[in-house]
Amino acid sequence: MDKEKTLLTLNSFNKNTLMETLKIEFVDVGVDFVTAKMPVNSTVHQPYGILHGGATAALAETVGSCASALFVDTETKIIKGIELSVNHLKSKKEGTVFGIAKPIHKGRTTHLWEIKVVDENEQLISICKITNIVLDKK
Repeated sequence: MDKEKTLLTLNSFNKNTLMETLKIEFVDVGVDFVTAKMPVNSTVHQPYGILHGGATAALAETVGSCASALFVDTETKIIKGIELSVNHLKSKKEGTVFGIAKPIHKGRTTHLWEIKVVDENEQLISICKITNIVLDKK
């Protein structure tokens, strides 16, 4: 795997999407993980001035779905998230959060990923799981 090329490819899909709006950027990738970052500021706050759970969920779904896409032939297959769970453990007012996706199960038709959302000090903010389905392109 060419890490730099893979990161360029992943980040190229962000244009004109929610990922661009939330400033999600893929920053690392390996044989068993994908990492993306998202800034925490007023644009992703809920009314109490802390990171909105929906923004955290968007980061988790983004990194978990893209991780699945790295393990299938995207010429013939498409990945769709079918379930996402997010447990928020700590609030965050400003800085950066990182979503780190690691596989739990990579089957032929379903993938299950654990995504840890941590801050720049490696404090656990949320723990997430996403189930993706692998479908044939039509």
